[in-house]
Amino acid sequence: MTQTLDAPPGTTAGRAESWLAALGDALAARDVERAAGLFAATSFWRDLIAFTWNITTVEDRAGVTGLLTATLDRTDPTRFAVSEPPEEADGVTTAWFTFETAVGRGKGLVRLVEEDGEPRAWTFLTTMYELKGHEEPRGDRRPLGAEHGINRGRETWLERREREAAELGVARQPYVLVVGGGQGGIALGARLRQLGVPSLVIDKHPRPGDQWRGRYKSLCLHDPVWYDHLPYVPFPDNWPVFAPKDKIGDWLESYTRVMEIPYWSSTVATSASYSPETGEWTVEVEREGAALTLRPAHLVLATGMSGKPNVPQIPGQDVFRGDQQHSSRHPGPDAYAGKRVVVIGSNNSAFDICGALWEHGVDVTMVQRSSTHIVRSDSLMEIGLGALYSEEAVANGVTTEKADLTFASLPYRIMHEFQIPLYQQMRERDADFYERLEGAGFWHDWGDDGSGLFMKYLRRGSGYYIDVGAADLVANGDVRLVHGQVTRLTEDAVVLEDGTELPADLVVYATGYGSMNGWAADLISQEVADRVGKVWGLGSDTTKDPGPWEGEQRNMWKPTQQEALWFHGGNLHQSRHYSLYLALQLKARHVGIPTPVHGLQEVHHLR
Repeated sequence: MTQTLDAPPGTTAGRAESWLAALGDALAARDVERAAGLFAATSFWRDLIAFTWNITTVEDRAGVTGLLTATLDRTDPTRFAVSEPPEEADGVTTAWFTFETAVGRGKGLVRLVEEDGEPRAWTFLTTMYELKGHEEPRGDRRPLGAEHGINRGRETWLERREREAAELGVARQPYVLVVGGGQGGIALGARLRQLGVPSLVIDKHPRPGDQWRGRYKSLCLHDPVWYDHLPYVPFPDNWPVFAPKDKIGDWLESYTRVMEIPYWSSTVATSASYSPETGEWTVEVEREGAALTLRPAHLVLATGMSGKPNVPQIPGQDVFRGDQQHSSRHPGPDAYAGKRVVVIGSNNSAFDICGALWEHGVDVTMVQRSSTHIVRSDSLMEIGLGALYSEEAVANGVTTEKADLTFASLPYRIMHEFQIPLYQQMRERDADFYERLEGAGFWHDWGDDGSGLFMKYLRRGSGYYIDVGAADLVANGDVRLVHGQVTRLTEDAVVLEDGTELPADLVVYATGYGSMNGWAADLISQEVADRVGKVWGLGSDTTKDPGPWEGEQRNMWKPTQQEALWFHGGNLHQSRHYSLYLALQLKARHVGIPTPVHGLQEVHHLR
C-alpha cells in the first residue's frame, strides 16, 4: 500500500515520505531488486522478528535481497508511513515509521543518506510490537474488572487467581516454563501474562528479588533509573538514580504480585528432556522438597546472562584455613573488619567488594590479572547515556520505548563507530583521574578499538568497571594493587607466579562467570549445550561458523539450534526490551501462527 505524500518534495519530511512510499510500492509489486536498490551500497537492515521471526541483521543490497527473497511473500508488508516529523543532521535524515505485515504491526527507524543523487537507506530497523487479533489488553482494550449484573455462580478475582494457582502444574500445564525468576524471568513472565500465554516462572530462592537481596551488602545498580524500568510499570519519578540491591529486590517482588505473574519460589528444576514426537519438554522439578513433573511446550532459560560462577581450581585451596568465596556468594564486609582480604579480579564486583571492605577497616589487596576498562559513573551518565536515558531526555519527549528503539536501530557491526567518540570525550574529561590510576600501576584499556564499556559488555560480558568511587582507592594506594596469576594457596596466603605471597584471611574470587549454555548442559545435556553453541557475545549463533561477524548476540531472545529452547536475560534494559520480542514469538507459536525462521542454519519444525 502506498502512503499519501503530504510533505513538499526536497524537504526532510518529503525525502522520508518518498523513500517509504517507494519501498512500499516495490514490496507490493514483489520487486526485490527495486527494493534492494533503495538501500545504500554499504547498509544494514536489523529486523526484530517482523520479517524473519528472528533477531538478525543483514548487510548491503545483497543481504536485503536475500532477506526479502526468503520472507516477502509470507510477510506481505504494507502501510509504511512516517509516524513523526523526520530530522536531519550531518547529511543523515532520520525517520520513524509504522507498517503492517500479514500477521502483525510494526515500528521502525530508517537513516537515509544521499548516494548517486538519491536518498538511500544506510540503517533500517523493523520491529514487531503486536500480533493482529492478539493485542494486549491495554488502553481502550483494558479489562473492565467488575462483573456487573446478578450471577449466582460469580467467581471473584481472588477466587479465580486461587483456582488458577491450584490448577497450574496439576490440571493445567504451562505452555512456557521459564527457569529463573530474576529480572529477566519476571519481565518475560509479565509479557506472557498480558499476551494470554499459559506460563510459569520458577526460581530456587524463597522470594522474588532474593537474587538481589543475597548479594554483597554494598551492591547498588550502576545503571541509572531511566535505563532500568520494567515493562508496563516504570519506577516512580522519585525513585533513586542508583537503586540499592534490597530496594530492587522488593520492587521485583511487588512487581511479580501486581502483574499477576504465575511464579513458584523455592523451586528447582533438576532435569529436562525434549520429545520431538510429542512437541513437549519433560521437566522434573522440586518444589519446597516435593517432586513434580512439568510438561511445557517451550523451555526458557533465564538463569542469568553470565552463566555459572567461574571459580578457578588452584592448588592449595584445600589447605587454606581462611574463607574462600566467589563474588556472587560474598556476604559483605561485616565479619572481616581488621582482617586481610585478597580479591582476585579487577572488574565491577571486585571494585565494589574492595571498596566496601576498605570502608570497614579491612586490609585489602586486589590482584589484577588482565587489563580492565574503567569509566566514571557521572561521565557515563552524561556523555554515554544522557541523550536517551536521563531526566533531560524524558523532558525532551524521549520515552523509554523510543530510547530502546533508537539504541536498537544501531547495528552492532557499526556501533563501535558511534561509541568511540563518546569514550574519547570521557577520556579527555577525566584525564587527571586516568593519569592517577595508571600512575598507580593499574592496567587500563579502552576496549579492542577504543569503543569502551558497552561494546565490551556485548562482546564479552566482562572486562570493565563503572566507577562509583572505589577506583580512587586503587589510584591512591588505599587498596593495594598487585599483578599476575595466582599459582597456589598456602594455609594463610595467596601466592603469585613470581613468588609474591599475599597474607589472607579471606580470598574473594571475582573471576566472572561461564557461558549461559552451561546451565543447559547441567539441566538438559552436554549434547544440547554443544548443539546450541556459545550464548552471549557478538557473532554466529552456532559453533559450526563461529566467525568474527558482529551481527547479533549469540542465541539470545530468539530460536536456537535446539527446538523449543530459548535463552533470555541481560541487564534490566535488555530484559525489558527483548522480552517483548521473545514473548511475541512464543505467543505466535501458542496460537498457531506460522513462524518460519529466516537465518537459522538448521531450521527445525517450530510449534
